[in-house]
Amino acid sequence: MTVNVYNQDGGVVGTRALHEGVFGVPVEAHVLHEAVRLYLTHQRLGTACTKTRGQVSLSNRKPWRQKHTGRARAGTFRSPVWVGGGTTFGPKPRPFSLKMNRRARRQALRAALSLRAAAGDLVLVDHLAYEGGKTKDMARTLAALGIGGRKTLLVLASRDLSVTRSGRNLPTLDMVLADSLNTYRVLRSEKLVVTVDALERIEERSAE
Repeated sequence: MTVNVYNQDGGVVGTRALHEGVFGVPVEAHVLHEAVRLYLTHQRLGTACTKTRGQVSLSNRKPWRQKHTGRARAGTFRSPVWVGGGTTFGPKPRPFSLKMNRRARRQALRAALSLRAAAGDLVLVDHLAYEGGKTKDMARTLAALGIGGRKTLLVLASRDLSVTRSGRNLPTLDMVLADSLNTYRVLRSEKLVVTVDALERIEERSAE
Protein backbone atom coordinates (compact mmCIF):
# COMPACT_ATOMS: atom_id res chain seq x y z
CA MET A 1 0.00 0.00 0.00
CA THR A 2 1.29 3.45 -0.95
CA VAL A 3 0.16 6.77 0.51
CA ASN A 4 0.91 10.37 -0.36
CA VAL A 5 3.30 12.39 1.76
CA TYR A 6 2.16 15.94 2.50
CA ASN A 7 3.94 18.98 3.85
CA GLN A 8 2.44 21.09 6.62
CA ASP A 9 0.87 23.40 4.03
CA GLY A 10 -1.17 20.55 2.54
CA GLY A 11 0.89 20.03 -0.60
CA VAL A 12 1.90 16.59 -1.88
CA VAL A 13 5.67 16.19 -1.79
CA GLY A 14 5.98 12.49 -2.58
CA THR A 15 4.73 9.00 -1.82
CA ARG A 16 5.63 6.39 0.76
CA ALA A 17 5.07 2.63 0.76
CA LEU A 18 3.60 1.27 3.99
CA HIS A 19 4.91 -1.88 5.63
CA GLU A 20 2.44 -4.65 4.79
CA GLY A 21 3.23 -6.42 8.05
CA VAL A 22 2.02 -3.38 10.00
CA PHE A 23 -0.61 -1.68 7.83
CA GLY A 24 -1.94 -4.64 5.87
CA VAL A 25 -2.75 -7.33 8.41
CA PRO A 26 -6.16 -9.02 8.84
CA VAL A 27 -8.34 -7.55 11.55
CA GLU A 28 -9.53 -9.77 14.38
CA ALA A 29 -12.24 -8.05 16.39
CA HIS A 30 -11.70 -10.04 19.58
CA VAL A 31 -8.04 -8.97 19.75
CA LEU A 32 -9.02 -5.32 19.37
CA HIS A 33 -11.65 -5.77 22.07
CA GLU A 34 -9.15 -7.25 24.50
CA ALA A 35 -6.64 -4.47 23.87
CA VAL A 36 -9.22 -1.72 24.40
CA ARG A 37 -10.55 -3.43 27.53
CA LEU A 38 -7.00 -3.74 28.85
CA TYR A 39 -6.30 -0.04 28.33
CA LEU A 40 -9.56 1.19 29.88
CA THR A 41 -9.27 -1.15 32.85
CA HIS A 42 -5.77 0.10 33.62
CA GLN A 43 -7.10 3.67 33.76
CA ARG A 44 -9.07 2.81 36.91
CA LEU A 45 -7.33 3.92 40.08
CA GLY A 46 -9.05 1.50 42.43
CA THR A 47 -8.92 4.01 45.31
CA ALA A 48 -12.63 3.98 46.26
CA CYS A 49 -12.95 3.33 49.99
CA THR A 50 -15.84 3.20 52.45
CA LYS A 51 -15.92 2.70 56.20
CA THR A 52 -17.49 -0.29 57.86
CA ARG A 53 -19.48 -0.03 61.11
CA GLY A 54 -16.28 -0.66 63.02
CA GLN A 55 -14.49 2.29 61.40
CA VAL A 56 -16.96 5.18 61.59
CA SER A 57 -16.34 7.79 64.26
CA LEU A 58 -19.46 7.36 66.39
CA SER A 59 -20.19 6.12 69.87
CA ASN A 60 -20.63 2.40 70.25
CA ARG A 61 -23.01 2.64 73.20
CA LYS A 62 -26.55 1.38 73.00
CA PRO A 63 -28.83 4.31 71.96
CA TRP A 64 -31.65 3.31 74.32
CA ARG A 65 -32.64 0.38 76.44
CA GLN A 66 -33.79 -2.79 74.80
CA LYS A 67 -37.44 -2.90 75.98
CA HIS A 68 -40.42 -0.77 76.99
CA THR A 69 -39.65 2.29 74.82
CA GLY A 70 -42.10 1.66 71.98
CA ARG A 71 -39.27 1.89 69.47
CA ALA A 72 -37.43 -0.73 67.48
CA ARG A 73 -34.41 -2.32 69.07
CA ALA A 74 -31.11 -0.56 68.41
CA GLY A 75 -27.68 -1.74 69.44
CA THR A 76 -25.33 0.96 68.15
CA PHE A 77 -25.21 4.35 66.45
CA ARG A 78 -22.82 2.79 63.93
CA SER A 79 -25.44 0.52 62.41
CA PRO A 80 -25.52 0.62 58.59
CA VAL A 81 -29.25 1.33 58.68
CA TRP A 82 -28.64 4.62 60.54
CA VAL A 83 -27.66 7.89 58.88
CA GLY A 84 -23.92 8.31 59.33
CA GLY A 85 -23.42 4.66 60.12
CA GLY A 86 -21.06 2.24 58.42
CA THR A 87 -21.40 0.88 54.91
CA THR A 88 -22.17 -2.76 54.29
CA PHE A 89 -20.05 -4.46 51.62
CA GLY A 90 -18.79 -1.13 50.32
CA PRO A 91 -15.79 -0.75 47.98
CA LYS A 92 -12.26 -0.99 49.30
CA PRO A 93 -8.98 -0.08 47.58
CA ARG A 94 -7.95 -2.78 45.16
CA PRO A 95 -5.94 -3.02 41.94
CA PHE A 96 -7.64 -3.23 38.57
CA SER A 97 -5.39 -5.13 36.21
CA LEU A 98 -5.64 -7.48 33.28
CA LYS A 99 -2.99 -9.44 31.44
CA MET A 100 -2.39 -9.51 27.71
CA ASN A 101 0.84 -10.80 26.28
CA ARG A 102 3.05 -8.51 24.24
CA ARG A 103 2.54 -10.39 21.01
CA ALA A 104 -1.23 -9.97 21.25
CA ARG A 105 -0.90 -6.26 22.07
CA ARG A 106 1.27 -5.73 19.01
CA GLN A 107 -1.19 -7.71 16.90
CA ALA A 108 -4.03 -5.45 18.09
CA LEU A 109 -2.05 -2.30 17.30
CA ARG A 110 -1.23 -3.54 13.81
CA ALA A 111 -4.90 -4.36 13.25
CA ALA A 112 -5.96 -0.86 14.35
CA LEU A 113 -3.37 0.75 12.08
CA SER A 114 -4.51 -1.46 9.20
CA LEU A 115 -8.10 -0.32 9.73
CA ARG A 116 -7.08 3.34 9.55
CA ALA A 117 -4.94 2.79 6.47
CA ALA A 118 -7.62 0.76 4.64
CA ALA A 119 -10.24 3.42 5.35
CA GLY A 120 -8.03 6.20 4.02
CA ASP A 121 -7.81 7.84 7.43
CA LEU A 122 -3.99 7.76 7.58
CA VAL A 123 -2.34 11.07 6.69
CA LEU A 124 1.42 11.14 6.32
CA VAL A 125 3.33 14.41 6.69
CA ASP A 126 7.02 14.92 6.04
CA HIS A 127 7.76 17.31 8.89
CA LEU A 128 6.11 19.73 11.30
CA ALA A 129 7.91 22.87 12.45
CA TYR A 130 6.40 26.01 13.95
CA GLU A 131 7.87 29.15 15.41
CA GLY A 132 6.34 30.52 18.57
CA GLY A 133 3.98 27.64 19.21
CA LYS A 134 0.81 29.38 18.02
CA THR A 135 -2.42 27.40 17.94
CA LYS A 136 -3.44 29.03 14.66
CA ASP A 137 -0.43 27.43 12.95
CA MET A 138 -1.52 23.91 13.83
CA ALA A 139 -5.14 24.72 12.97
CA ARG A 140 -3.99 25.99 9.58
CA THR A 141 -2.08 22.77 8.93
CA LEU A 142 -5.06 20.57 9.83
CA ALA A 143 -7.33 22.64 7.62
CA ALA A 144 -4.85 22.38 4.72
CA LEU A 145 -4.82 18.60 5.15
CA GLY A 146 -8.62 18.57 5.01
CA ILE A 147 -9.14 17.26 8.53
CA GLY A 148 -9.95 20.44 10.44
CA GLY A 149 -12.59 19.78 13.10
CA ARG A 150 -12.17 15.99 12.92
CA LYS A 151 -11.04 14.01 15.95
CA THR A 152 -7.37 13.62 15.09
CA LEU A 153 -4.42 11.78 16.61
CA LEU A 154 -1.02 13.26 15.79
CA VAL A 155 1.88 10.83 16.15
CA LEU A 156 5.37 12.29 16.60
CA ALA A 157 8.73 10.57 16.64
CA SER A 158 10.10 12.67 19.52
CA ARG A 159 9.07 15.52 21.77
CA ASP A 160 8.85 18.87 20.02
CA LEU A 161 7.92 21.77 22.28
CA SER A 162 6.80 24.08 19.48
CA VAL A 163 4.50 21.44 17.95
CA THR A 164 3.11 20.50 21.37
CA ARG A 165 2.32 24.12 22.20
CA SER A 166 0.72 24.66 18.81
CA GLY A 167 -1.69 21.75 19.20
CA ARG A 168 -2.44 21.44 22.90
CA ASN A 169 -5.36 23.90 22.88
CA LEU A 170 -7.19 22.30 19.97
CA PRO A 171 -10.07 20.28 21.46
CA THR A 172 -10.20 17.78 18.59
CA LEU A 173 -6.45 17.08 18.49
CA ASP A 174 -4.61 14.51 20.57
CA MET A 175 -0.85 14.02 20.40
CA VAL A 176 1.27 11.01 21.26
CA LEU A 177 4.80 9.76 20.73
CA ALA A 178 5.31 6.79 18.41
CA ASP A 179 6.73 4.72 21.27
CA SER A 180 3.56 5.32 23.34
CA LEU A 181 1.03 4.61 20.60
CA ASN A 182 -1.65 2.10 21.59
CA THR A 183 -4.70 0.47 20.08
CA TYR A 184 -7.29 2.47 22.03
CA ARG A 185 -5.96 5.86 20.94
CA VAL A 186 -5.78 4.79 17.31
CA LEU A 187 -9.38 3.51 17.31
CA ARG A 188 -10.68 6.52 19.25
CA SER A 189 -9.50 8.97 16.60
CA GLU A 190 -11.15 9.59 13.24
CA LYS A 191 -7.94 10.63 11.50
CA LEU A 192 -4.38 9.51 12.11
CA VAL A 193 -1.66 12.04 11.23
CA VAL A 194 1.85 10.58 11.32
CA THR A 195 5.18 12.18 10.54
CA VAL A 196 7.61 10.25 8.35
CA ASP A 197 10.03 9.81 11.26
CA ALA A 198 7.22 8.54 13.49
CA LEU A 199 6.09 6.11 10.78
CA GLU A 200 9.56 4.60 10.61
CA ARG A 201 9.55 4.23 14.38
CA ILE A 202 6.10 2.57 14.35
CA GLU A 203 7.13 0.12 11.66
CA GLU A 204 10.35 -0.70 13.47
CA ARG A 205 8.51 -1.25 16.75
CA SER A 206 5.47 -3.12 15.44
CA ALA A 207 6.83 -5.25 12.60
CA GLU A 208 7.31 -8.92 13.40
